[in-house]
Amino acid sequence: MIEPKALDEASLEGAKEPSRPVSVGLMPTSASGKSPVLVPIRSLGVNHRVRINRHLLALDPHDRYLRFGFSANDAQIQRYADSLNFERDEIFGIYNRRIELIAMAHLAFSADSSLDACAEFGVSVLKSARGRGYGARLFDRAAMHARNEGVSRMFIHALSENTAMLKIARQAGATVERDGSESEAHLLLLPATLDTRLSELLQEQFAQTNYRVKVQVKQFWDVLAGVQALRRDVQDAQQITPK
Repeated sequence: MIEPKALDEASLEGAKEPSRPVSVGLMPTSASGKSPVLVPIRSLGVNHRVRINRHLLALDPHDRYLRFGFSANDAQIQRYADSLNFERDEIFGIYNRRIELIAMAHLAFSADSSLDACAEFGVSVLKSARGRGYGARLFDRAAMHARNEGVSRMFIHALSENTAMLKIARQAGATVERDGSESEAHLLLLPATLDTRLSELLQEQFAQTNYRVKVQVKQFWDVLAGVQALRRDVQDAQQITPK
């Protein structure tokens, strides 16, 4: 879990044997064990901060509790969103056709130079988008990026009751250790390869293009809706104008 103060897809080949480091391929199998479905997952920059905040505020109290490890209120979520370091960390997101951020992941790199080969993963998915494997896909995407950045170990700190998150970690080959109400998962990553670098590049280009298309389509429909509304207003005005 990321502390509050710090507070449709493409995937990689997940490890199938316990404790086996994740490897990435161009024709991958996700950590969920399901056949890959192309879902555009794009890197998010500072210009997405408002949508990130809106996404997190849309989480219900229980989901906030599982995501942050405590019952985060609106002000704490706002501080978390404001504190995101887009230069150091990597934020990934999945947008729907209405340009709503329905799932996001935070890959936080260690600020301690002696631990620069470590990164922590956190994820949230809106209830309306559950059951599509987005959490596992985001984990896969984050793991591939971590490898390409020279990270050798990924961590997940989660509540023990967050079974969905811990299941993703286990299916990816992570070692999970439970300590009462909290659990720690760590996954060893293989070094980056030309394959992982090319795969990430292609996935990001696809996601960026997909996002731009969604924006253009939404703008078109918004303009069309505006024109239709104006037309209705004119028609209504003509009907009530005295003759």
